[in-house]
Amino acid sequence: YEVSQPVTRIQLIRRKTIAFIFANLLILTSLLLVIILFDGLKDDTQASDVGIVLGSQVLGSGRPSARLQARLDKTIALYKIGMYKHVIVSGGIGKEGFNEARVMADYLIDLGAIPRESILLDEKGNTTKDTALNSSALMTANGLNSAVVITQYFHVSRSKYSLRQAGIKTVYSAHADYFEWRDFYSIAREVVALPIYWLDSFRRQDGQVG
Repeated sequence: YEVSQPVTRIQLIRRKTIAFIFANLLILTSLLLVIILFDGLKDDTQASDVGIVLGSQVLGSGRPSARLQARLDKTIALYKIGMYKHVIVSGGIGKEGFNEARVMADYLIDLGAIPRESILLDEKGNTTKDTALNSSALMTANGLNSAVVITQYFHVSRSKYSLRQAGIKTVYSAHADYFEWRDFYSIAREVVALPIYWLDSFRRQDGQVG
């Protein structure tokens, strides 16, 4: 029979180090999960200059997907109670070939919910960061200073952070009333994406200081 080899000091240190790293990663992941869910599900809305609704999939029929429609319906509900007087619809060209921003604007206008003159289009909002930069530019050009961002609950934290990094200091949030199984994947993605956004902004700030 084989005689088990005694664990060396180096092996013991290695195992403890791995266990320490794993435990801290678990704690960090849990903390990020709590932040994302609490921040996203607890709407923080106050009267602002503009609502910013982020794009999502447009169906092959040219209609908003259920997820995107939920964002637009929340945008309408907040507009109707006077939360803001202008709306920025932000999106890019999806794989279906439709311009998300235009589809979103058409949905709001066709329902008679928001007048065309109150809608600003960002047709190059391909990423969260693009939406933030483009929305900031549109707000500056139109004398708008504060915003309510409307998106899925798991996307709220990163969206608010991106908008603030783009120069919009007063940002509130509301989440779309829509949930699906895919959210589990999306939440996991945000747990990774949010700290990457933080690190990227810190790196850029350090570069500017240096």
